[in-house]
Amino acid sequence: MDVWSWICELPNSDEWNHSESESYLTFTLASSAPSSKHPTQLIHLRADRSLTSEAETSIRFSVRLVGFNKLSSDDDDQKPIWASNACPLSSENPFLPLVLQLLQEIVSRSPMAQDSTCPRSQLQLQRGQVSWILDSHAPESFSRFFNLVLLTRLFWVCACDAPSDVGSFFFHYLLAPNIETFTCHHAPVVRNFFVAVGADVELCFTRTAGYMLAKWLILRDVEVGLRSTPPAASGNLGFSYAVESHGLWILKGFSPVKSMQCMQSQGQNGLFPAVMETRESLLKYALAHQQLEAVIQLEYKVRFHESYIHVSARVDNLRIHVAKLGFRKNDESFLNEKHFPSRVRVWVGPEVGASYVGGLSLGWSTENVERETEMQKTMKGSSGKPKVPKVKAMVRMATRSKIKNWRWDQDTDGNAAVFDATLCDNTTGIEVATWKPSGVGGGGEVGIDFRRRYSGNGRAFTKSGGVVFAGDECGAEVGWRVSKEMEWSVLKWRIGGKVWLSYWPNQVNSSYYETRCIEWCDEVDLPLIPSANLI
Repeated sequence: MDVWSWICELPNSDEWNHSESESYLTFTLASSAPSSKHPTQLIHLRADRSLTSEAETSIRFSVRLVGFNKLSSDDDDQKPIWASNACPLSSENPFLPLVLQLLQEIVSRSPMAQDSTCPRSQLQLQRGQVSWILDSHAPESFSRFFNLVLLTRLFWVCACDAPSDVGSFFFHYLLAPNIETFTCHHAPVVRNFFVAVGADVELCFTRTAGYMLAKWLILRDVEVGLRSTPPAASGNLGFSYAVESHGLWILKGFSPVKSMQCMQSQGQNGLFPAVMETRESLLKYALAHQQLEAVIQLEYKVRFHESYIHVSARVDNLRIHVAKLGFRKNDESFLNEKHFPSRVRVWVGPEVGASYVGGLSLGWSTENVERETEMQKTMKGSSGKPKVPKVKAMVRMATRSKIKNWRWDQDTDGNAAVFDATLCDNTTGIEVATWKPSGVGGGGEVGIDFRRRYSGNGRAFTKSGGVVFAGDECGAEVGWRVSKEMEWSVLKWRIGGKVWLSYWPNQVNSSYYETRCIEWCDEVDLPLIPSANLI
């Protein structure tokens, strides 16, 4: 689906001046095969010319439906379900208004949290932010990004603003064939867009896409037609990218929880079974409308010595958040039923096969759990003048172990340094990510109970259900010695992250549990330029 190329060719086409060239002015976004029961159904994107008051030629685009039963034949080709603003052909970027309108409408309908400090109504995309993306990328590289934007906007049009059969058609014939557009392997244009518009718009865009993908993943489980989608096309859905900025290496990742790889679960590998109790069905439906949002920030420094260059890195911030994707304000039945982070693994190091690194030093030794042994002796006796005096002796011994909720380790994998945080039960020390709870509520084992996990002073998570690690919790910095010959060059450094999310019942009575994980990896710049790295 190359809609952008079709749009860019419109003003220069010889057929544009011929009124009979209706086929060229219409791009078929999706079509179904005809059957004995239903005619061919189509979703068209149509271009129409118009003249403004200044006699300036402009183009307007509209989305039209053909062949749907709930629409009368008179309305099929006459009444669009969506229309764009005018795109003046005389401007330098004639189709910038179209892209800007699509993005603004996506942001304005984002399923942001009700208590968000950034209301959607206050988010206005700047023309310069979007025009820079258009100017700095070739049309062929921008095309995939435009497909992503158009599909996300059409979700609201077809699934929410049109009859129900149009929404079903969208998932089967438009989104499913193009689902790889939403995988994590994106062109640099997506990364540049998120950097240009800032974190607030980024959240709105990714949560809108996550909400749409959550709906598609649920339908894929229950409908035979969507189950045939290749597994590779539905894995690692979402967005991830890495950048170097102001002495930080930053890796961001966004993924619908249901698209993450299921490591273990109670039941059919996290799928929606054909027959399920109503309460259990509602619980799994709520869990499917959640999205992992991770930010990994590493601070790096470069020091120049006489015979080598010393590169160091430490964890500056790790923020793992699980967002609920929805719009209902009054439905609090499963408000506190959320996945929670149970393990986070971060690695950083030179590119694979690099020979210019001479050594890697870690900053944290393996920790031995501190144990305290307490012995208490109590002697009891009786005085007076009894014929047979009674003396009682009692000895008490207690062993106490200090175990934190999160255990941190440092390790190596070749020339890459690994930071590993594992959630453990603070009573038994059992690792949550690999534990299979038994009994109703996931707390059947003695000492293992994560109910009411978002309240109390000993909780392992924030009130919103995520975790935040600052640098002082993650150990000292790690360092590499790089050959002096690499001075004045810009190297590529690898940064990656793997996040495990688990679910155990919190306030509902259920035996369902699961653990899912996702992995991201990207490259960032490491400038070895003395004038830019004075410390």
